[in-house]
Amino acid sequence: MSRALILLSLLFAFTTRAQSPKAKILIVGFDHLSQVYKEGNPHSDVLTEENQKSINEFAELISRFSPDMIGVEELPKEQDRMDSLFALYNKNKLDYKKLEYPRREIYQVAFRVGKTAGLEEITCVNSRGGTSQSILDNGENIDIYENETKELHKLVGSLYGKLYTGKLSFKDYLIFLNQPEAYKKLYRLKYLTPARVRNGTFTNPDEMVDTTFIEPEYIGAELISIFRNRDYKIYSNIVVNQMKKDAKRILIIVGVGHVGSLKSMFGEDYEYEVIDANTYLKK
Repeated sequence: MSRALILLSLLFAFTTRAQSPKAKILIVGFDHLSQVYKEGNPHSDVLTEENQKSINEFAELISRFSPDMIGVEELPKEQDRMDSLFALYNKNKLDYKKLEYPRREIYQVAFRVGKTAGLEEITCVNSRGGTSQSILDNGENIDIYENETKELHKLVGSLYGKLYTGKLSFKDYLIFLNQPEAYKKLYRLKYLTPARVRNGTFTNPDEMVDTTFIEPEYIGAELISIFRNRDYKIYSNIVVNQMKKDAKRILIIVGVGHVGSLKSMFGEDYEYEVIDANTYLKK
């Protein structure tokens, strides 16, 4: 076969695959509900009767997507435990008092949506990795990174102020987090702004940071690569499970810091159609 025919056959195969029905993926971001909770403040506790109603309303909005696969931010090695807990939940036998972190969005939202969708499994798609943004605190242009961090903290602080005083419901808080103007701010802070910081060092990097090949000249870009590396592994876990299950409608429930990154990855993958969260979260 000539090179031209080989090229044409490859192009045809690629085009055919690219034009095949795409799997739809909806990525919903969360501020981890266990971390939102402040002991002694009932407004911060998703387990109160009022907040359970609010969380249930949020879950009902997402349930309209009718997923045939739900991926959550838990490591794959925990799949057996997740299967056991979800089986108990489906039988109305899950005892939240026995859970270490009963407020997690996995139990509060993913389980609710999964049961409504009639699923038998909630899929663990998380990966180890990442680090704290605070390890980048020096270098040229560090003021740009620090000022942007302060602005984001100020925004989050104002929202917490409303949530902790009962002026903002969990439902509305989560809807806000999934607006482009919200998750894109965090995306910029994690994956774009650090690249402006040069000629510095990481301060007290944790065990997840391999400093062997870190280039101080590109210290900010190095931080971005650490965040991206974890997201690529999460992406891999999602697509491999999607292929295995032949899922057509995938819901991913994940920390809001991953939303912009994962949406950019799936937006470049011709086998997927990224669904705007507002399709289901519109008031």
